[in-house]
Amino acid sequence: MKPSTEKRLFQYALNYKKGILIGLFCLTIAVVLELAGPLIAKNVIDNHILGVEGYWQEVTENNDKQTVEYENRYYKRSDRLADTDNVIDDSNTLFQVGTAYYMIDGQAPLEGERTAEENQITITTSEETYRYEGERLSLAEIYPFFKPEQRPIIMLLVLYMSLLVIAGVFQFFKTFYLQKSANQIVKKMRNDLFDHTQRIPIDYFVDQPAGTIVARITNDTEAIRDLYERVLSIIVTSAVYMAGILAALFILDYRLAMMCMLIIPLLFGWMKAYKYFGTKYNKVIRATISQINGNINEAIQGMPIIQAFNREKKTKEEFEVLNERNYTYQKKLIKLSALTSYNLVTVIRNLTFVGFIWYYGSSSLELSSIISIGMLYAFVDYITRLFEPVTDIVNQLPLLEQARVAGGRVFELLDHDGENVNNKKVDRYRGKIKFDHISFAYNDEDYVLHDVSFEIKEGQTAAFVGHTGSGKSSIMNLLFRFYDAQKGRVMIDGHNTRDWSRQQVRSHMGIVLQDPFLFSGTIISNVTMNDPRITREAAINALNAVGADRFIDKLPHTYDELVTEGGTTFSLGERQLISFARALAFDPAILILDEATANIDTETENIIQKALEVLKEGRTTLVIAHRLSTIQQADMIFVLDHGTIKEQGNHDTLIDEKGLYYQMYQMQQGNVTAAVT
Repeated sequence: MKPSTEKRLFQYALNYKKGILIGLFCLTIAVVLELAGPLIAKNVIDNHILGVEGYWQEVTENNDKQTVEYENRYYKRSDRLADTDNVIDDSNTLFQVGTAYYMIDGQAPLEGERTAEENQITITTSEETYRYEGERLSLAEIYPFFKPEQRPIIMLLVLYMSLLVIAGVFQFFKTFYLQKSANQIVKKMRNDLFDHTQRIPIDYFVDQPAGTIVARITNDTEAIRDLYERVLSIIVTSAVYMAGILAALFILDYRLAMMCMLIIPLLFGWMKAYKYFGTKYNKVIRATISQINGNINEAIQGMPIIQAFNREKKTKEEFEVLNERNYTYQKKLIKLSALTSYNLVTVIRNLTFVGFIWYYGSSSLELSSIISIGMLYAFVDYITRLFEPVTDIVNQLPLLEQARVAGGRVFELLDHDGENVNNKKVDRYRGKIKFDHISFAYNDEDYVLHDVSFEIKEGQTAAFVGHTGSGKSSIMNLLFRFYDAQKGRVMIDGHNTRDWSRQQVRSHMGIVLQDPFLFSGTIISNVTMNDPRITREAAINALNAVGADRFIDKLPHTYDELVTEGGTTFSLGERQLISFARALAFDPAILILDEATANIDTETENIIQKALEVLKEGRTTLVIAHRLSTIQQADMIFVLDHGTIKEQGNHDTLIDEKGLYYQMYQMQQGNVTAAVT
């Protein structure tokens, strides 16, 4: 049983765990430093801004900066008395009523509702009412009581700003290491995916549109990159923030923290519900996007045919069906996100504030309340901050599900059976070929070759002819090990080709297809295929040998002329000559020409024929040809019909037999009557 997509994505991340762990460490430090802000603010408010309100003890002398002079007496806050202070028994109370400050001899309760009428102070608590004679302080008189707090406030603010700057540095390294690791992970995944496509047997690509495979390597891996670079980074950051905020709330009030802990199971259930519906929608969306890519790729490649046959409207309708399906499911996903994103977070946040108000309104915010303004500020700040990471997590759920589905599609391709690439060098074989009772079907049921046996000696030129569907190309596919036969053996120099890897079998073969393909680059790079073993001189010699120099010498940059994708700037005959030179440059022991001259004009064909006469020496050449005139000099001609060899021999022998080959030859010569009779 294969591991889940989530586990496999996690395993990919472990390849770069060092960078991720460094990033998470920096994130943790940054969060701790940032979350110190409300605690520092609480200290500033309660201990310094509002801290002057309280009990002040009269002392005998002014011996430090904490001592305040009032009416020729010295006072010091009771919570700041030191053992060296000479305390006078009398203790005074300083507190605020409205915007005014009053000094009362003796200790008065600090809780309760306060009123002042001239110098008469009334304090009403839940138990009783107290009345005191107090003295109102002027602005000049109250200022000295605040002056000792200025330096601590400045120091705390400087500390807070310093922590923010340090946190910013750690945030930078957090972002750098996490995003670097994310890009490394996706780089490895793309390399693995691309490498695997080269190990997958060729029959897989026959049934898969190129656009769908490209979508998996590009679009799906890009979605996974977003997962590592943005989604997981934000989710982990948010989780650390939530943990830090909850820890701070436990420090302030464990009961309120327990109330806020209810968010965690709610968020977990939230994510599970989104995963259930989001996965269904994203699977359809990702599959449809792949189909759209395939449709666009096919339409672009076939645009001349589409326009020639006036199929623009039909092609557009086919595209609109896919586009409409994508729109429909995108709309469903948007509706799901709208129901479970910011709006729901806002509702839960407001309900939490209602619970917070109820908690303190019913039990703490009474006349005997002991909650401070600083504590209240810290609570509100932390609760507000708590929902910021919740919002961030919820907003990432669409991308998270999109990445999960994309990951499933990528791993589906990676799980497709492939073969290890084995490029271990094998000695150049002589080129003796033998098909021993070969039967082959592309789908394991409908056989296209039936008990085919033949032998080609080294250095011979063998031709395969027959009507379309007779099995000519299938023989070449088996020889090149694009496919393996269900029955029988393909032998080269007495060795079963199955005993070698596909790469080893092809290492001394060259092939020229009917529809030549050129890669972006130059003429030289298309011949050498950037193989360091093929020198520039060897490539030029191969091009000259096939007669390509006749048109290359007329080009502005000759052999370094740029080639666009597919080589569309060259004629079919010119592309075929370059493709032919490519095969010859590798000096193959076996040269396969798969209808290579079928689409070439007579003049170019004559050039190739002359080159072949020189270059076929020392190698076995197999030719598939519709034009029988091009194979008259072949050592052996095999005539196929419905997957079996009907006739074999050289040209003269087969003409004398007046069989199937004779009829085909007469038809191509225009002697239809002779062929029929």
